[in-house]
Amino acid sequence: MAMSASCKLGTRLVPRLFFSPVRQLSHGTQVMYQADSPQSAYFSPIPKVMLSPDAFHGKVAFITGGGTGLGKGMASALSSMGAECVIASRKLDVLKQTAEEISSKTGNKVHAIQCDVRDPASVSDAVSQLIDVAGHPSVIINNAAGNFISPSERLSANAFRTITDIVLNGTAFVTLEIGKQLIKAKKGAAFLAITTIYAETGSGFVMPSASAKAGVEALCKSLAAEWGRYGLRFNVIQPGPIKTKGAFSRLDPAGKFEKEMIQRIPCGRLGTVEEIANLATYLCSDYASWITGAVIRFDGGEYVQMAGEFNSLRKVTNEEWNMMEEMIRKTKGS
Repeated sequence: MAMSASCKLGTRLVPRLFFSPVRQLSHGTQVMYQADSPQSAYFSPIPKVMLSPDAFHGKVAFITGGGTGLGKGMASALSSMGAECVIASRKLDVLKQTAEEISSKTGNKVHAIQCDVRDPASVSDAVSQLIDVAGHPSVIINNAAGNFISPSERLSANAFRTITDIVLNGTAFVTLEIGKQLIKAKKGAAFLAITTIYAETGSGFVMPSASAKAGVEALCKSLAAEWGRYGLRFNVIQPGPIKTKGAFSRLDPAGKFEKEMIQRIPCGRLGTVEEIANLATYLCSDYASWITGAVIRFDGGEYVQMAGEFNSLRKVTNEEWNMMEEMIRKTKGS
């Protein structure tokens, strides 16, 4: 659902009736994506859910960090397909507001449970409440995260610990607590973790997050091998840039890097919450029952663009290629 009359670009209002090389569109979760490249027209996002309205009928979904951003988007999609959702985070007031908003749209129950994933006791209490109010979950999404940009030499021990406690320890505490309960109850389930494309390569200036997310991926792949015998699946999504208020306020506070991000994405735009929700719901659905231990890159091609040694040659013009081709043909020997 695009903005009705015009798209706000800084302080300008550009009428929708006229073409603009820069587009900011809004969908149901009010999260923006921006496109300023010609090829983005080939890769327009589809805001509606992919699976059938009853794909998760009778199932319970537990989503950490479910009150805002990606977590809210995934909870909304699951609820729209019949799931009874339980969303968890530290901020109960935000959770309750989100739960009411989603439930009013879908007509399905959405429960709000306060949980600090860094604290094993808080996780244990939240899981007990989850089972009491909704039963054992069929879908568990570890989405709670923390991140900020900083030169590594400026990091304190507490700063490093803050990120790893939320991302790695939090995912481990939630997964182990729920996993043990499911094994005891002999219930199968699909676990999904949200990491990042730099989990496998590392990245400067977000070293705590890169370290923790890499650990999450190892955790999921390890348990996919070990706990498949209990009917438990584990998969990972590595998102590229998806503009949400929480993430971009800490990773691009001045708005300086957004245009640069878009320029290096072959699809020519940022991702949307609705798109990751469609991928997440598919991986957690019965349609994906043979997918486990998978790490899915979801980034519009950003990773392969940055990885290729000669990918910067896309800036070369036809005239320059003609000139270089002549030079190459004249080259003799090795």
